Amino acid sequence: MAIDIKVPQLPESVADATVATWHVKPGDKVSRDQNLVDIETDKVVLEVVAPEDGVIGEIIAEEGATVGADEVIGKLEKGDGAAAKSDDKKSDDKKSDEKKSDEKKSEDKKEEKSAAKAGSGEKLEVKVPQLPESVADATIAAWHVKAGEKVTRDQNLVDIETDKVVLEVVAPADGVLAEIKQEEGATVGADDVIGIVEAGGEAAAASDDAKSSDKSADSSDSDDDSDSEVAGPAVRRLLAEHDLKASDVKGTGKGGRVTKEDVEKHVKEGGKKEAPAAAKSESSAPAAGDRDQKRVPMTRLRKTIAKRLLEAKNATAMLTTFNEVNMKPIMDLRKKYKDEFEKRHDTRLGFMGFYVKAVTEALKRFPEVNASIDGDDIVYHNYFDISIAVSTPRGLVTPVLRDTDKMSIAEIENGIRDLAIKGRDGKLTMDDMQGGNFTITNGGVFGSLLSTPILNPPQSAILGMHKIQDRPMAVDGKVEILPMMYLALSYDHRIIDGKESVGFLVTIKELLEDPQRLLLDI
Repeated sequence: MAIDIKVPQLPESVADATVATWHVKPGDKVSRDQNLVDIETDKVVLEVVAPEDGVIGEIIAEEGATVGADEVIGKLEKGDGAAAKSDDKKSDDKKSDEKKSDEKKSEDKKEEKSAAKAGSGEKLEVKVPQLPESVADATIAAWHVKAGEKVTRDQNLVDIETDKVVLEVVAPADGVLAEIKQEEGATVGADDVIGIVEAGGEAAAASDDAKSSDKSADSSDSDDDSDSEVAGPAVRRLLAEHDLKASDVKGTGKGGRVTKEDVEKHVKEGGKKEAPAAAKSESSAPAAGDRDQKRVPMTRLRKTIAKRLLEAKNATAMLTTFNEVNMKPIMDLRKKYKDEFEKRHDTRLGFMGFYVKAVTEALKRFPEVNASIDGDDIVYHNYFDISIAVSTPRGLVTPVLRDTDKMSIAEIENGIRDLAIKGRDGKLTMDDMQGGNFTITNGGVFGSLLSTPILNPPQSAILGMHKIQDRPMAVDGKVEILPMMYLALSYDHRIIDGKESVGFLVTIKELLEDPQRLLLDI
């Protein structure tokens, strides 16, 4: 039975999306909750997962295609569906694959034996990489391997977390992780030795028994991808949000696979790791049921966010002014030109390009909004670097889009997409995060109708965009239904007066309601 693979519901302020990357091909066998395809919008990348175990029957929308909510982009044959057409071919292919696999294993073992014989057994230090100049120390966030496990060159061994970014430390050579010197949670500095890798394949076997050694090596090989096998990307992200591992949750999917429902049930029931039976029997206290608590330390990023938000409230005279904008002209313009724009510039015509362009023009007219306070001085910036608030699995971050006055709408759209993808994948660098004279945050992609955004010091203002919603409006004495959006400008009243703040917001409103004044470059 064929099941439709559909685009998920898009946020109301997002009209369409692009098929970014298919992770499977027709004929591939997939498991429930496995990520099949990434769908890219103006600000976020959505994962579309398999609704059931089965086989990919057909891909309807190829990479790069523009799609809408609930649009069918592929077909999934439930069970072994598509493969049933050619059982003999599948069997032959399987035998061929097994033969190749056996041959590869044989070659690998020969190479490992050769490495063990000729293996230098050289001990290589695993060090903390150089930290950005503004970062004094870092925290060991997560080790991805255990002492004694086999590793391959350039395999990610451990994540090092700073105030803003996560750095990956990779294996310097093929071998075995002989020792972990700094455990998770430890504070470390640049060039600190946090582990030892012994080069030479399986030269550093933990057991005297050769069979046991082979078995543990095979086990460590499978452990490298254990999370991928037991849980799909969407589930792994949910596990990370609750500080859980796949092994902590009892999987009810095929082959013990962990589903989203399993994780949600586990968290609802207390979110504790399963205790050994002996430990359970020792406890004489009555079960706490749903009243259990879970205490986890803040990540460095969350601590930094909390500190900066508190500073913004305590150290600034923050005030918010509101307005609303009729989005119909932009929506009509996008509908008319989006195909031509995409062909010409190889990128989608989204809303954020218009927002950034309008803000840049308003900043030129109101230099106080583009300024900041430094002690008793006001610093006026003669350049336009705009921070774009991006939601990541680790929290809200504000990477910077630089020199927006020199960028076309197409370049702005590409820049925002690159920052969103880097944020999602944890690849943002300190250079991406530093600077910025003004911030734009778009809560509308999550459904926010109205909010009072908080300042991003040392910046003096932040613009909040919101959900686009049809509302009855009075136009020339008549009531019309128009797609309206609330704008909210929070600003530091110490440097920006009411006249400038209102004028700035009205300028943005006027530019968005007459988008022909903004350069489309088509």
